[in-house]
Amino acid sequence: MKVEFFYEFASTYSYPAAMRVGRLAEAAGVDVLWRPFLLGPIFGAQGWNDSPFNIYPVKGQYMWRDMARICKADGLILKEPVRFPQNGLKAARLALLGSDEGWGASFTRAAYLANFAEQEDISDDRVLAAILKALSLDPAATIARANTPEHKARLKTQTEEAIARGVFGAPSFFVGDELFWGNDRLEDALEWARR
Repeated sequence: MKVEFFYEFASTYSYPAAMRVGRLAEAAGVDVLWRPFLLGPIFGAQGWNDSPFNIYPVKGQYMWRDMARICKADGLILKEPVRFPQNGLKAARLALLGSDEGWGASFTRAAYLANFAEQEDISDDRVLAAILKALSLDPAATIARANTPEHKARLKTQTEEAIARGVFGAPSFFVGDELFWGNDRLEDALEWARR
């Protein structure tokens, strides 16, 4: 059985989920399908033009404190990004390409670390190029392939699929048609898949 992992690079809680899903899934004997998508259209449909953590400051304060506890427990560095939320569009296009070619999970983890541990701007081509180079990929050629009209359309289609399947936030996990939302539901999704 497999777990589909829908994530957004601007999503705080997707960061610890991305850093642990591979290890936990392997231990459970479950395959992971990495599925980057965009939350912007989902938030826009609700009338939000920003992260709910910015729209509702008390919720945002809680989230950063909660993330600090989660990351400490998981042994992850957490530094508030240079801008929140960051624009993860380019990173999502690259991660989708990487999911086809076997380097998507490694790219995704590196991009999350750049954003939430190193305070890098993941919308900057130089930051993305450095991640690709560290993965022994040709940055210019890889970025060009991720920016073709056909590939851009694939990310849009994947986002539309997430919406059609009931995704309303990130991270989200599917086991078949069963939806599990949130970093704290990862273990539940893996157990469901294992059973």
